[in-house]
Amino acid sequence: MPLSRTPLSRRATFWSASSVLALCLWASAAASVLYPSYEADWHLTSVVVTSVFGTYPVALLLVLLFFGGVSDFVGRRRTMLFGIALIAASAVVFALAPSVGWLFVARALQGFGTGFAIGAASARLVENNISKNPRFASSMTTASTAAGLTLALLLSGVLAQLAPLPLVLSFVLLFVLAVGSFVFVALTPDDRPAATGDRWRPQALHLAPGTVRPFILATLSVSVAYSVGALFLSLGSSMARQLTHTSNLIAIGATLALSSLIIGVTAILIQRLHAHLAIVIGGAVSIAGLAVMAATASSGSLALLLVWAAVGGVGYSLAFTGGLSLLARTTPNEHRGATLSLLYLFSYLLQAATAIGAGALATAFGLGPAIGIVAPVVGVLCLAAIVLATVDFAGRRRLTVVALPARG
Repeated sequence: MPLSRTPLSRRATFWSASSVLALCLWASAAASVLYPSYEADWHLTSVVVTSVFGTYPVALLLVLLFFGGVSDFVGRRRTMLFGIALIAASAVVFALAPSVGWLFVARALQGFGTGFAIGAASARLVENNISKNPRFASSMTTASTAAGLTLALLLSGVLAQLAPLPLVLSFVLLFVLAVGSFVFVALTPDDRPAATGDRWRPQALHLAPGTVRPFILATLSVSVAYSVGALFLSLGSSMARQLTHTSNLIAIGATLALSSLIIGVTAILIQRLHAHLAIVIGGAVSIAGLAVMAATASSGSLALLLVWAAVGGVGYSLAFTGGLSLLARTTPNEHRGATLSLLYLFSYLLQAATAIGAGALATAFGLGPAIGIVAPVVGVLCLAAIVLATVDFAGRRRLTVVALPARG
């Protein structure tokens, strides 16, 4: 992979943004392995557990809705620093939590922090790309988030199983990582845009002219990834616990981490794949993953659970990377922060609906019937992404063919 020669400050900026993305996903997953422990120790129902999970995207949505374009105005660096500080605060609340109400507060803080940090970090990664390959930044966005997710699931399981204070140490580690990321970002160059003479104020997110169709396609593809991921993270720990017939959190964490590990590896391998093709293949593979998920729930097979983790990881990586790559290529710099925030807004909205809906159905009807209802709904999203990507690519090809004689 050829890398262009860039100043150290730009490389540091790129990797600091990458660390922030990893931190955001680390924070979102730090409690995933611990949900069965909270459920058992505090006698929680499935709908309460998935509602705690869903608090995160709901809080994130509020930030994206009202503050999504703030990094275009005050700079990516300052926006990320504020988000990281909120993530650090969430770790403190989690570590001290004596009851389920504190979990809702902690997840809300994580959502607020990620809402400020993730769009700014994604934009900064694109704007400081250190590779000649324009898709490298999108692949690294996927790989960074997958790395944070994988390490969080593995280390949270190890700490919870082998160390004292199982519901505390994972969040002490998260706090330390947040402090390290804060320092790393703080040492990079300031990137505030030139003074406009106006004060920033909350405003509705909007798209740059000519970007509506690629935005819809990109958002649909990322929403596919997030919805599949929500099913795996909100219900996967319970399924892993049931199918492995163990409460060993290392085994449960490793099972969940398999999917995110495959997400990261796939992202590195597909960085030269055309965005439209990645979206189409990602949708198809995600449909296959949903079928395996349904078969896992009905058969109770541990082997199928591992296959689901692997297939779902490949589909997630293709859909997420393809969507981000398409949007990064078609969005002007001055609108990139707001546009990415709008993409995350809709994607996290679907993630929250999927997680809370699946939990409510699992509580009312059981895990198998719940998956039998939710999987086809997510499958429709996958089909829509495939169809729209195919139509959009064909339309662009026709425009290119028509334009060629004019240039001659």
